[in-house]
Amino acid sequence: MPVKLGSKLAPESAEARIEIIPLIDIMFFLLAAFMLVSLSMVSLKVMKMNLPTATTSTSETQKDFAALSVDKNGGVFLDQKPMADHELGAALTEMKKKNANLRVLVSGDNDAKHGALIHVLDIARRAGIDKVAFEIRSGKEVTK
Repeated sequence: MPVKLGSKLAPESAEARIEIIPLIDIMFFLLAAFMLVSLSMVSLKVMKMNLPTATTSTSETQKDFAALSVDKNGGVFLDQKPMADHELGAALTEMKKKNANLRVLVSGDNDAKHGALIHVLDIARRAGIDKVAFEIRSGKEVTK
């Protein structure tokens, strides 16, 4: 039996077609891939802390802030960099000169001394920063 080569379509309907369903699948895959890659590239500016909890907390995301962290040993960090008191004051003063609306987000370890947090707050106030917020963990995230 001879093999017949050629199109099974009629000659008048032999125009080129673009199948759109595979293109949509590819676009969704690329969208998901770019979203995952961009989320993995986000770098956080705060130290990992054991935060205290509050049931009336709300989350706030803002880019114009400096992240101050106090660990349980009283160590102070500005955007994950350890700082001494005089370095912290100078750095906050310089940041305040660059951004007049600078806000400070203070996160203190649950076991940190109250005095260490007040000391950091005092340094920020001496640098001329009035907009200060304290980072806490939502009461829903308690795992004890």
